[in-house]
Amino acid sequence: MKKETEHTFVKLLEEHQNIVHKICRMYTYDKASHHDLFQEITIQLWKAFPKFRGDSKFSTWMYRVALNTAITLYRKSKRKPHTQDIEQFNFKIKAEEYDDTTEQQLKIMYAAIRELNDIDKALVFLYLEGKNYSDISETLGITEVNARVKMNRVKKKLKNILSA
Repeated sequence: MKKETEHTFVKLLEEHQNIVHKICRMYTYDKASHHDLFQEITIQLWKAFPKFRGDSKFSTWMYRVALNTAITLYRKSKRKPHTQDIEQFNFKIKAEEYDDTTEQQLKIMYAAIRELNDIDKALVFLYLEGKNYSDISETLGITEVNARVKMNRVKKKLKNILSA
């Protein structure tokens, strides 16, 4: 009986395999994925074949099983992050030596700023954020003239710290 069932299944699958190929073309983008999906649909068809009662045409049943399998796999693949083989992009990536000069300069500058008092640190922070002296004076609660004078003094302190 099993050989007869297997023979019937193979015969029907061969007759209607274009249905599976069409579905695979809709849900895959390359030959390898097409082949994988074709295999998975074939496996699911084989597993479900004993339940095929013949109430509908085999092709209709085949569409249902194949589409459900493809949709299930498609949904599962959407949950996974999409990755691509690095070999495809190897030629597009220009190798450059990493220049950490700016990073090193920033480290030195922040080390110098850490040596300032709290008000001077705030002044430098606001200045580096691009705030004008009016905004700086309002934020720190000092006059605009005082903010300018303090900033000039802080610049001199920083130069002395950095040159030491």
